[in-house]
Amino acid sequence: MSPSLRTPSRPSPQESAIHDLVSRIRGLAPSCGPVRLVGVDGHAGSGKSTFAGRLAGALGGAPVLRLDDIASHQELFGWTGRLLSQVIGPLGRGERAYYTPYDWRARVFGQPHPLPPAPVVVVEGVGAGRRALRPHLALLLWMELPAEAAWSRGRARDGAEQREFWEGWVEAERRHFAEDPSRPFADLLVRERGELKEGYEVLAGPAGTAEPPSPLTHGDEPSAMC
Repeated sequence: MSPSLRTPSRPSPQESAIHDLVSRIRGLAPSCGPVRLVGVDGHAGSGKSTFAGRLAGALGGAPVLRLDDIASHQELFGWTGRLLSQVIGPLGRGERAYYTPYDWRARVFGQPHPLPPAPVVVVEGVGAGRRALRPHLALLLWMELPAEAAWSRGRARDGAEQREFWEGWVEAERRHFAEDPSRPFADLLVRERGELKEGYEVLAGPAGTAEPPSPLTHGDEPSAMC
């Protein structure tokens, strides 16, 4: 059979699921100036960084703002003012934002890093769905993994040298979500598929009213801490 007569191959379920989620995001109204901010929240160790990276890639290389760059040892969750002034304000005016990433080893903030007012910007990290940020989000995703399971995975990944940090972090995260929960306001829940984490499924969240996209089966790898 000649190439011109072959039946076009159907997209795989993996490709179709990614396309559905991307189409949903692109169909949303801008939420922060010309930008559609998509928040990816969940407990530390739940797989947010990996998922956000894959989603950004499927969106054609959308910028990702990792809240690890906004937080610091002194302000694990007290970074709202810095986020609003360095990022949300400029993007809301349609301007390029500049934020100073925090170096967790040197314990200092680095040189300003640009963040363009792209059509979609993914904000990833614990607290991405916090009260002060939600009015600026077009969509809030929550990584659906219980806290203890997420923290256990994060501890195992980071090893003994980070044990002391994790002890302080868990207490700070408990306090944060008790005072400013994100999950009740999530539009969609993202759940890893199977014990081998071979992909994702996306379900309607507590705040979601529309039908969720079909299961997202993009292959996964062990996630970063936040």
